[in-house]
Amino acid sequence: MTRMKPTLVLFAAAAFAGVAALAQAQEPVSALKGHDANAPVDVVADRIEVQDRADRAIFSGNVHVTQGELTLDTVRLTVAYASAGGIQIQRLDASGGVVVKSPSENARGDFAVYDLDRKLITLVGNVRLNRGESQILGSRLVIDLNSGRAVIDGGPAGVAQSGGRVRGHFTVPKRGS
Repeated sequence: MTRMKPTLVLFAAAAFAGVAALAQAQEPVSALKGHDANAPVDVVADRIEVQDRADRAIFSGNVHVTQGELTLDTVRLTVAYASAGGIQIQRLDASGGVVVKSPSENARGDFAVYDLDRKLITLVGNVRLNRGESQILGSRLVIDLNSGRAVIDGGPAGVAQSGGRVRGHFTVPKRGS
């Protein structure tokens, strides 16, 4: 098991704060604002390849990442780091059926990038966010961990499952008469 600092798994809760906020016609705010990005991270994979001269490590095959109550599953995870004065992770790239889960929501997409220096998480390609029975479809999700802002784009028409637009389906709680 490999231990790393902040990781891609941070974006699951962030994505779904946007779902609840959109349902109320407000600007989406990440549930991860204030999340401890320095919490320990565990990574399990079938294989790891360290490319020290390129300052990166590649985890492949059934990659499972956990940080607190958040998890990330993917086929491949590339960790880019600087090695001056110890290892400092700069960027995480996940590819191949990326699934991120928190206790209350999950996000899916083809690829994900977490830029630790800028504290930005981006999920692209057939993005689907679910919280309970509510769902948002889009082409790209960007989460700013500094501000807590989550933005979902529809992407080009005919390319993504969203048809070039952001699509949402929200459940409404039963209210008394």
